Amino acid sequence: MSRMGDVLAGFHAAWEFESDSVLIRYERGIRTPKLFQALGERRVPLEAISGVTLAPGKRGTVVLRAELRDGADPLLEAAAGQLKEGCDPYRLVLPAEKETLAEYYADELKAALGDGAAPADRFLVAAPEAPRQFKAYDAKASFDGKTVGFRWFWTGASSAKWKAGDQSFPVAELAGVEWRSPEVFEGHLRLLRRDGAPAPAQPDQDPAAVVFGLGYGPVHESLPFAAAVLAAVRSSGATVAVSAGASRRDPADIAERIRHLGELHQAGLVTDEEFSVKKAELLAEL
Repeated sequence: MSRMGDVLAGFHAAWEFESDSVLIRYERGIRTPKLFQALGERRVPLEAISGVTLAPGKRGTVVLRAELRDGADPLLEAAAGQLKEGCDPYRLVLPAEKETLAEYYADELKAALGDGAAPADRFLVAAPEAPRQFKAYDAKASFDGKTVGFRWFWTGASSAKWKAGDQSFPVAELAGVEWRSPEVFEGHLRLLRRDGAPAPAQPDQDPAAVVFGLGYGPVHESLPFAAAVLAAVRSSGATVAVSAGASRRDPADIAERIRHLGELHQAGLVTDEEFSVKKAELLAEL
C-alpha cells in the first residue's frame, strides 16, 4: 500500500490512503452533489473493497472507482442500485492529466486487497450517525438511533394514515427498510416489520411508510436516514431485509401516476428525457 497519508485529490472529493483503509473526504462546494456534502466523509476498510477500476470519464477526465463487497455498506444496501452515477460515493473523478498518478494508486490499492469478492456478513463501512430526520411529503420522519417516528402532516397524509395516528417503531420490531429514490417523480421509505404483518401495497396508504419527491425527502436526506435505520436493525440482531420497492402495481394506479407525471411535464417541472424514462419505468411495473 502507498505511504500512510498519501492523498489523491479529484473533483468533489479526495482519497487519503492509509494502511488498512481509504478515507474519502467530500468537498462542500456548490457543484458537489448534495449527497456527498451530507456524508462529509467515509472511511472504507480495505476488507470492504472487492476491486478497483480506472476508466476514461467525460470531457477530459478519468474515473477511479472502488467496488465494494455486497453487504459491506449500509448506504449502498439501502440504495439497492438506485443511485445515479454522479452520486456514487466511491467514484473519484480526476483531470485526465492525473491518469498516471491514478493508475499508480489503483495498482497499489489492488495489491493491498485480499480475496474480498464474497458478500460481507456484516456492515464494514460505518452508517450515517443518528439522530436523523427529514421532511417527507406526508410526514416528518425522525430517528434517534433506537426508534423511528412518523408525524403526519395534515396537508399531505392520506386518511388511512390520519386514522392510524402518528407512528413510532422501535428498532427491535423492524426487519429492514424499503427505500425508493425520489429522483424525477416519487419515492418512499417503508419500514419492514419483523412480525410480517400484511401492509397496503401503496406506501401512501401504509402507516409504516412515508412518501416523498420533487422537493420532499431528497436523496441526500432520505437515503442516509434509511441507511442509519438499516444499520441499527442489523446491530439489533435481526435478519436484515432490503427492498427497492419494485413490486407490481395496480394498472389503474400506474395510469394515474402517468397522468400526474404528464402534468408535471407540461408544467415544466420534468424534462422530456425525465418524462420518457420515468414513463417507461412505470409501464415496466405492469
